[in-house]
Amino acid sequence: MEFGALIKFYRTQRGMTQGELAKGICSVPHLSKIENNSKEANEETVALLLERLNISMKEMEENEEQIKFLLREFSSHINFYLKDQIEDTNQKLKDIEHFIPFSKYIYIWELYKYRYLLFKGLLDKAELQRELLHKQKKNFSQHEDYLFRYYNAVFLMWKGQYKNADEILDDLFNENNNESFNGELLYHRAFIKSSLEQSGHAIHFGKLALQIFMNEFNFIRILHTLMLLGINYTHSNIYEEAQACFQHLIRNAEIVKEEQLLPQVFHNMGYLQQKMKNFKQALYYYQKSLMLQPDHNHDYLVTLYVVGELQYSLKSIEKAKACFEEVSSLAKDLGNKKFSLLAEFYLLKLVSSDKGFKYLETKVIPFLEGANEYADDLILFYKMLADYYNQKGMIVEAVKYLNKITE
Repeated sequence: MEFGALIKFYRTQRGMTQGELAKGICSVPHLSKIENNSKEANEETVALLLERLNISMKEMEENEEQIKFLLREFSSHINFYLKDQIEDTNQKLKDIEHFIPFSKYIYIWELYKYRYLLFKGLLDKAELQRELLHKQKKNFSQHEDYLFRYYNAVFLMWKGQYKNADEILDDLFNENNNESFNGELLYHRAFIKSSLEQSGHAIHFGKLALQIFMNEFNFIRILHTLMLLGINYTHSNIYEEAQACFQHLIRNAEIVKEEQLLPQVFHNMGYLQQKMKNFKQALYYYQKSLMLQPDHNHDYLVTLYVVGELQYSLKSIEKAKACFEEVSSLAKDLGNKKFSLLAEFYLLKLVSSDKGFKYLETKVIPFLEGANEYADDLILFYKMLADYYNQKGMIVEAVKYLNKITE
């Protein structure tokens, strides 16, 4: 414990002068040195000063041990994704927070607050905590500096700044020679690599994370990592491994009370089946995903749109029309221009192919190109327009869109 700072805090809180506190125990200059930690006091003097302040030395030492225990517990609960336990431990730490500044855990606690806010997705508050920590970073130990940089990478990840986040983690890996990394950091590394569309690296780090989580019996994080691996196996056309990941998730998500994962699992299993040309199986999984989702959010909108596309490709025109009408309505409610435009394209195309492709060319394509984040969508629609113009014998226009595919 920082007993000097603690004594000064409680003396001023109780409205006592240094003379009043020091009387009969030590000189005022000696107390001043103790309070400023410029001179070590013996245990007897500290005990007498604390006793006059009605504070027990034993209680202080017990509080420091409690802080140490709770911080370890807090970190463990976050790593094991135990939401209820995290809140319980966070409250216990808040109950004794006034003692923490006088312990050696002051910066660790502030760093864990930052991690907690990131865990909760409270990015605005996390940014404020980040700024506060940045001002104190010169006082950090090597371990505290490592944690600050790692949590900054997580912050940037949630802000969508994947390249910057990846650079931070890459530096941490190089400094530590790729040794002694926990599953959580490896999982975040895999997540960022996946977001950068580096599926090979995502699979590599995901497998390392999975092994650690399995060794720790960290069941929830095992499921999260299997999801990440399944998605990246799918993108890499490693279909058997992808299917094994998603089947394991379907079997076990309910067991560990992660039912909210199931809509994502079914959607990604649907996408896998679609890539494998198992269209009826894909439709089955997409529809299972829709059944488990709230019907007024972005994820539902995405799955519904994919179902509409699939019904259209299967020539189920009326079902496709019903999907796109619902997509159009929901996209307007949610203020999602992309899906509003895409739904309108298909609805026009169902009435008139020429009207649909004119709308695609003049409305949809310019929006997607302007947004600069829809490469996969653009390739699909460039190909559709190239085929459309080729069938009409308009070779120059067809070549124009074929060239865009290879740019």
